[in-house]
Formats: sequence, structure tokens, C-alpha cells
Amino acid sequence: MRVLFLAHSFNSLAQRLWAELEGDGHEVTLELDVNDAVTREAVALARPDVVIAPFLKRAIPEDVWRGVRCLVVHPGIEGDRGPSALDWAVQEGEHEWGVTVLEARAEMDAGPVWSSATFPMREASKGSLYRSEVAEAALRCVREALEGIARGAAPRALDCARPGVRGRARPAMRQADRAIDWVRDDSATVLRKIRAADGVPGVRDEVLGLRCRLFDAHPAANSSTGATPGSVIAHGGDAILRATRNGAVWIGHLRAEAEDGAPTLKLPAAMVLGERLAAVQRPAGGAAFDPIRYEEHGPVGVLHFAFYNGAMSTAQCQALRDAVLAARARPTRVLVLAGGSDFWSNGLHLNAIEASAQPAEASWRNIDAMNDVVLAILEADRQVTIAALQGNAGAGGCFLALAADRVFARSGVVLNPHYKAMGNLYGSEYWTYLLPRRVGVERAAAIVANRLPVTAARAASIGLVDAAFGTTPADFLDKTLTRARAIAGAPDLTDVLAAKSARRAADEAVKPLARYRDEELARMRLNFFGFDPSYHVARYHFVHKLPKARTPSFLARHRGA
Repeated sequence: MRVLFLAHSFNSLAQRLWAELEGDGHEVTLELDVNDAVTREAVALARPDVVIAPFLKRAIPEDVWRGVRCLVVHPGIEGDRGPSALDWAVQEGEHEWGVTVLEARAEMDAGPVWSSATFPMREASKGSLYRSEVAEAALRCVREALEGIARGAAPRALDCARPGVRGRARPAMRQADRAIDWVRDDSATVLRKIRAADGVPGVRDEVLGLRCRLFDAHPAANSSTGATPGSVIAHGGDAILRATRNGAVWIGHLRAEAEDGAPTLKLPAAMVLGERLAAVQRPAGGAAFDPIRYEEHGPVGVLHFAFYNGAMSTAQCQALRDAVLAARARPTRVLVLAGGSDFWSNGLHLNAIEASAQPAEASWRNIDAMNDVVLAILEADRQVTIAALQGNAGAGGCFLALAADRVFARSGVVLNPHYKAMGNLYGSEYWTYLLPRRVGVERAAAIVANRLPVTAARAASIGLVDAAFGTTPADFLDKTLTRARAIAGAPDLTDVLAAKSARRAADEAVKPLARYRDEELARMRLNFFGFDPSYHVARYHFVHKLPKARTPSFLARHRGA
């Protein structure tokens, strides 16, 4: 079919559906929801068989949905209506939630139902659920709807009184609904409230006299602190520890609220609070919240690095490099680089760069530190290294993974192996060595020129990754560990490591890694310090989430080149 996506932004769900439906053989194009006139023009140009709205913030014009079938992907169970479906589900502790694909009608989320699916809820943030369970259910529902349309089926009317339909209309969630009562709310309630607002809009609160919004909450190990609920009782790494009435929670990120309403950035909590933390103690005995964690399973070492949204600041890159070096020194045979369950890595920490006094210099330090991580992996000669992509990866994060000997990806993962969307950024992370080594020169050039998402299955078919498997992150990691143990116990492991060292030595003789790095950084220097400000403009728009005035041509295929 000819499918026109209509979306507020090309978010993770839109990317997943685009890549999967294109893989199914559909002809896909996208228009950003700028205004009604642009939407009407896009429909006239694309002449779609169906319009799919995976992420909208306003209604589709009536003349559009009357003229062409429009499917709305709603992240709620059948009968649920309203713009805060997943927020309410997380905050109210729903045990089961779902996705419904409906036809657009005058009343939002109340049209005839083409398909619906449910899933068990995890104790996780809204964003984590959206990228995983919601995305999987949405893909099933959209495919089912398209198959139904193809065979001439009809949708069923939404009947909220039908037995088993428990969804209901609910309003947009307000800050008053999200507010934390530190005296009355226990740790579980605080976690649900912050997780329900994670990503956008955060929970409005005050920390050490600073008006801000809270994000990135995690349970603390201590069951009871005796401290005043709401007080900051410790800080460690980037996070702060706040007391609740029955324990404490770690909060990793804050966004200060400017008195004049000026835009501010979501940043690590310690960075936002700065000197306000001077009188706050650090937890003893290594109890600080740390996104980097190492564990061993016999001959297999596993390094987890669950950085928030996959962004890696200069300091985080330095800490990860040190962790890789420490893991390399262990007497293991295989090292699994597991990333986080939501993201493997998305490369540079653009928010931290934007917040710095000198963004160009901060960009330079960040990319240099990223390169040091890649080098630490490339020079691991005592173990077979495995990049295990549980979650999505983008830009430099994709090429970081290619430094490993083997690259595995969870089946639902989406990769964005390109830099150009960020103001024609050239990129580094030794990609000019790593990518051609894996897929060949011609295909490497095509991959970096393409600004579109790639499914794990497609990545495996073109050699970008070695294999795609597993359903949930936990299932994927279990299967990866099984493969890692098999590699560690293989009788030819010594030969495998010797061949690895020989290949690296041969490659180094042809062209040293230092030359690849210098050449890439020479191009990056122009991006950061040159006369063309495209990278800095694109970064500003990205971190402040400014809506686009038009749809990029690589997405709006119906508009031509």
C-alpha cells in the first residue's frame, strides 16, 4: 500500500513503524503535522491508500479523514480516550495496558476499532514502556489493520459498554495531578509519579530552593532513612538521593524552571544543582547510583552502561573507558558490552554541550572522549568483545558498537547509523575504519548518507550487525549470555583471539588508527569551529525540541527531491 504517516515528530514509534512497514513492502512517506493546509497538501501529493498517525498532538482535519482512511495509533487499551493515556496508566499502577488502532473521527480516540492488543506493565518509566511494549503492540495492531483493509474487512464500532472494555475518557494530566506529597507519598508512589512524567513534562517540584522538574527516578536500596521526607540526603555521580516517608529514591535528572519562563534544559541533577549540593553528603561504601555496572558469569564479563536517553557526556565517556579498561584486565574470555535496556548509546550528550559556556569546545572534548571509549574496545586483545544492543542506538552510539568483535541486536531495536541529521555532522568514533570493515566501502557510503532508521533485522541482512534475536531486553541478554558462554568455551578460542590480533596488526600496518582519528577529527573541527553554523543550529533546535517548520525531504518522499 501507499502509506502516508502524519506525525507531530519523527519519534521512536514513528521510526519503528516506518522501518518495519517499509520492510513489509509498503511504500512509505511522512508529513510532519505543521498545520491543516500542509496536511491537505500532503494527502493530495501522496495519494495514499491509508494515512497512519502514530504520534499526533491534535485532531486530523475532518475533510481529510472523510476523504481517505486515517488510522490513529492510540497508546491505550480499547475504550481509553485522552492525550495522557500512558501517563495515567503508569501513575495509577495499571497491571495491564495496551494499544488501539482506530479510524479517525470527530471525537478524539473514539472512532471504529481496527485492532487492539494488551501487554503486562513493567515497573518502568513512560518512555521505556513506549519504546518497548507500546511499540511492539502498535506494530502488531498496525499490521493487523492493514491486513484487514487489504482483504476488505470493516472495523468494529467502539462500544465502551461492551463486557471486557474497561477504558474510559480521561483528561490531559496536569501538574496538579502529578504533584508529589512528600509527607504522604511512599517511595513506590513517588517513583510512579516521576516515571509517568518522564521524558515530558517532568514533575514540578522544588529541590534545595530551586524550582525545577524531576526526571529519571530509581529505587534506592535503603528501606528507611529517618530523614525529613523530600529532603536531599545524599548525592553521588550525577544523581541525588531524596528521602520519602518510608525510604528514599534516586533522581538522576532535573530541569530548572527560569523565573522569566526562558527555555531550560534537562540535565544531570548534580549539574543543575551545582553549589547547592556543597553541604550534602556523599553516600558511603559505594552506594551512589551509578549507570555503569560490571558483573561476571564465569568466563564472561558483562559491562552495563545505562546512560539516560543514551546520551554520553565527556565525564561519562571517561568513566566508561575506565570501566572497559578494568574489565579488560579481568581473567575472562568474553566481554559483553550490554549498554542499557532502553538505549545502547546515542553518542554525544547534546544537552550538556548546549548548556556549556563554550559549546564548540565542549563538543570537541566530548567526541575526543567518545573516541577513547572506542579505542579501548578496539584494543581489547585478551577477550572476544560482544556489543549487545538491548535498546536503540543512534549516531556515534551505532559506530561505538561496531568496535566490538561481534554485534548482536534485540529484534525490536531501531538503529540510526548516521550523523547528517545533526547539521551535516561528519562524525568520528573511527567510523571510517569500522563501517567499511564490516559492510564494505560502497555500502558504508550509502549507510552514512541515509538518514532513515534501520530495523535490527535489516541491519543483520546487510551485515551491520551479526544477528538479531530476542524479544524483551531480559530475553535478549539471556540469549546473548548463552552465546557468550559458548564462545568462551570453544576449543578454538585461542586461535580466534590470535586471528583477531593478526587482523588488527595487518590493518594497523596499512593505515594506523591514529590516522583515521585525525582525519575524522579534522572534519569535526570544521563542524564545531568552522564558518558553517549548521551543527550548532541543529543542536539548539534538537535539545529545545523546537517544532520543524517543514518536513525534511528525505522523509517527505511525496514532495520529491
